[in-house]
Amino acid sequence: MQYKNNSKQRFGSIQGLRSFKDTLPKNIKKVISKRGHIFSETLNNWKYIAGEKLFKICYPKSFKNSNKFSVSTLLVMVQRGHEIEVEYSKNEIIDRMNNFFKEEVVERLKFTSFEEENNIEKRKILQNTNVTNNKYISKIKNVKNDKIKKSLIELTKVFKEK
Repeated sequence: MQYKNNSKQRFGSIQGLRSFKDTLPKNIKKVISKRGHIFSETLNNWKYIAGEKLFKICYPKSFKNSNKFSVSTLLVMVQRGHEIEVEYSKNEIIDRMNNFFKEEVVERLKFTSFEEENNIEKRKILQNTNVTNNKYISKIKNVKNDKIKKSLIELTKVFKEK
């Protein structure tokens, strides 16, 4: 049997089976040890924690654990225009979350707003309607071959998307 001295594992190992904790990368070990399971459980159960109404307008983005300098904070993304509703139910969300984990996990909620994806797409469409200049449009219309004309129109659509 060969010894592996240059491996990135904590212990030198003999070829064969290793324990599960030794096979995990160091970064993942740090996340798990710093309560990384809290954020994943929060994501899985957000509908129950936030409630049906708030579930549609907000979602958790990240979780920062408490340390010497700060308290444990959950960062929540809120749809623009609904910040006040979520702000009023802040204490209720904290209570539900702490009850769900049966210990005091979150001490503070922090909110950031985002725009709804449909509104962003509509704005992009309005901004990019005239990507090709009028002189190019007239030149494309003057092309007699239908296949070339269709391919040029498709090319302008690709530029509109970018």
